[in-house]
Amino acid sequence: MGNQVEKLTHLSYKEVPTADPTGLDRDDGPRIGVSYIFSNDDEDVEPQPPPQGPDGGGLPDGGDGPPPPQPQPYDPRLHEVECSVFYRDECIYQKSFAPGSAALSTYTPENLLNKCKPGDLVEFVSQAQYPHWAVYVGNFQVVHLHRLEVINSFLTDASQGRRGRVVNDLYRYKPLSPSAVVRNALAHVGAKERELSWRNSESFAAWCRYGKREFKIGGELRIGKQPYRLQIQLSAQRSHTLEFQSLEDLIMEKRRNDQIGRVAVLQELATHLHPAEPEEGDSNVARTTPPPGRPPAPSSEAEDGEAVAY
Repeated sequence: MGNQVEKLTHLSYKEVPTADPTGLDRDDGPRIGVSYIFSNDDEDVEPQPPPQGPDGGGLPDGGDGPPPPQPQPYDPRLHEVECSVFYRDECIYQKSFAPGSAALSTYTPENLLNKCKPGDLVEFVSQAQYPHWAVYVGNFQVVHLHRLEVINSFLTDASQGRRGRVVNDLYRYKPLSPSAVVRNALAHVGAKERELSWRNSESFAAWCRYGKREFKIGGELRIGKQPYRLQIQLSAQRSHTLEFQSLEDLIMEKRRNDQIGRVAVLQELATHLHPAEPEEGDSNVARTTPPPGRPPAPSSEAEDGEAVAY
């Protein structure tokens, strides 16, 4: 039968069992051996058409009224969540805005082309959208997983108008050679639906660069202790940790946080997690404990926009 993917869906943090928010991996209590997938990763949402008037045309001019609000420039510090991913005690991913950390500045697609080399991982970002990852293969082109198919596109087309950046340094695995990364990507162009082994564009692009089966659907057995931790930075001194049985599931939740944005993530945690009094001599660490929640209900249906293991 092969590996079977069992999914349990949680709609909010209220129902999520958590680790110690200080980041310590303690063994003095029972763990819940369940994988968590929080939302569908429909990263290719169609843009909404402009509003129309009763006659089908555009809305009438507002006359002397205020002009429509202008879109704010994308600022990663405002919209993105600082987080780290640990496999047991090893940090395997880190997104940080601290001085000296990997640059997360974004560029227009045209300017991004000047910074790309074959084998680079590219991430396109925009407010309230899932980030879209691609592998730069040279000649102004990228290979990426788009709507359940691996396709080859010009970088400017794949961006869909979003700003982008090179993200080779987010994951801390040892990369393959640039030529091997490009071969991995090009070898899967045309794969679609049941042929796919990845749930989203990030997992596909990361697999091309690092070649690790953990990025594939069902690449890890979900049994026993949950070895992966997603540590979300709440403030300079406070963080909250979620546990997962596979990297595949953790990436799904991390991408959900990217899509809903930093403010919404912090609001969820503030609403559903009750801060407890810090222990004496530990005033710089804010501890959070989740309220009791009902057991999750299993879901047997595939989520829209995702690849499914057969």
